Amino acid sequence: MNRTLKALSALLIYPTEELRDAAADIGLILAHDKNLPGSIWPQLSKLTTELATGDLYDLQERYVLLFDRTRSLSLHLFEHVHGESRDRGQAMIDLKSQYEAAGLVADASELPDFLPLFLEYLATLPLKEACETLGQPAHIFAALAERLRKRKSAYEAVFRALIALSAAKPKEDEVSALLQLPDPDATDLAALDAAWEDEPVNFGPGSGDGCKDGLIARVRGGMRPAPDMPQPAPRR
Repeated sequence: MNRTLKALSALLIYPTEELRDAAADIGLILAHDKNLPGSIWPQLSKLTTELATGDLYDLQERYVLLFDRTRSLSLHLFEHVHGESRDRGQAMIDLKSQYEAAGLVADASELPDFLPLFLEYLATLPLKEACETLGQPAHIFAALAERLRKRKSAYEAVFRALIALSAAKPKEDEVSALLQLPDPDATDLAALDAAWEDEPVNFGPGSGDGCKDGLIARVRGGMRPAPDMPQPAPRR
């Protein structure tokens, strides 16, 4: 389980030569995890093959268009909960404090809610706790998976895998609330600007702080590499 979370984390980082070199090994780790449904594997295999064989500049451009330019596909979890509200800043501080209390000093260049960083952290936890914690943002994973499905992106499989590993499955009303937000094409600059200017929206029962607290309360332990897992390269 910990190696699988590390592998999924690696698939979500900005493509580099190091990731290309590790992609085949990452695919082998995922192929041997019996906790992942067989239906997910073909698309995961497609993604690892693309990362291993595709033109690096094309892979990087695709990544930026998907995850950096498009707010609705942001890999920062609190973006989907707090938007740009002040609650988001406090949530970052609280999550960082949880990391530091566990002996983790994260790279200052990356925000604590960056999903690959969060998955690396979960990979250090006992299986039961990791699955329970993974269930907290499951509705976010489901919304991201659906948006990526519409774009016919192999990255969809990473989020389907995270949902499969989560102890709690996404609630339909919370997923629907996220999917009702604007999801512009990355090449539509006017629509993208409008989406980034939208007011922050909170989702689910209790909204705002409830979702944040549920996620942060389950963050425990330290972050260290899983055994035999190729180290993902740092994001840009």
